[in-house]
Amino acid sequence: MLTTRLTELLGIEHPIVQGGMMFVGRAELAAAVSNAGGLGIITALTQPTPDDLAAEIERCKSLTDKPFGVNITLTLSINPPPFAEYRRVIIESGVRVVETAGSDPTEHIEHLKEHGITVIHKCTSVTHALKAERIGADAVSIDGFECAGHPGEDDIPGLVLIPVTAEAISIPFVASGGFADGRGLAAALALGADGINMGTRFMCTQESPVHPNIKELIVGASERDTRLIMRQLRNSMRVAKNTVSEEVVDVLARGGRFRDIKDMVAGVRGRRVFAEGDPELGIWTVGLAQGLIHDVPTAGDVVRRSAEEAERVIDGLGKMIVGESLVTAKGPH
Repeated sequence: MLTTRLTELLGIEHPIVQGGMMFVGRAELAAAVSNAGGLGIITALTQPTPDDLAAEIERCKSLTDKPFGVNITLTLSINPPPFAEYRRVIIESGVRVVETAGSDPTEHIEHLKEHGITVIHKCTSVTHALKAERIGADAVSIDGFECAGHPGEDDIPGLVLIPVTAEAISIPFVASGGFADGRGLAAALALGADGINMGTRFMCTQESPVHPNIKELIVGASERDTRLIMRQLRNSMRVAKNTVSEEVVDVLARGGRFRDIKDMVAGVRGRRVFAEGDPELGIWTVGLAQGLIHDVPTAGDVVRRSAEEAERVIDGLGKMIVGESLVTAKGPH
């Protein structure tokens, strides 16, 4: 068993977290991940109202007695969701772990921690990770350039971002972006992380509410089949390569503004993709990790085999070092 600061903090068996994905993070998936020893996460804003979130949390409780969390993404918009009400529901429902993401989480972290809730803040840079640590986050989730959704604007891949984060902060952290199996988990631990977050991999599981057509498309896709859109607006987003994302890139490259693409990037269209199975209905998020995905197993299988593979990799690397054979047998370097 891989015991890390993350497993101890969250009371879970394996250092594996399911990403809080919009339209995907529902009770069945979260419970399946938690039942297998990871941390499943319900996405609060997938639920239309705070009352709907309360019902979804209760559904998850009926499916697992293991720890699970709720993601609340703090979006900036003209008509923002009632974040305080969603937060109240989380507290009153007895959820013990919350993942925050998006804009300044200070108010939310303070309020959640007053009620004894463990908070993980998702961020895309060391600067943001340091701020999260200062304002009281118990852990951070650091997203590398490989991730689905919003990778930030620094374009730093995990191979560098993970160890520089490990050098900079003292609280536990989860490595996100590009992870789909035990090899990635072993690598993340070697680079200084306390666990990994997998999003795209869990999209492509039996319990995921994503339409089977989209799951099969992910299985057949490569790491080259994504697009970064809205770079000119400094709101970069990694999505699947399709006619809609190509058009968004083209419009902005020709000097277009957000008003010229807002209908194409509307979230309601992405929801239809996942619900109806037509990949051309809108933009939909997927990470580079799709190049590592070749099947649609249960979420529990993903957790267990990732943990087992990581242990084998770590054990195998240990066995490579036999006395001084690797150094002295080959002479000085």
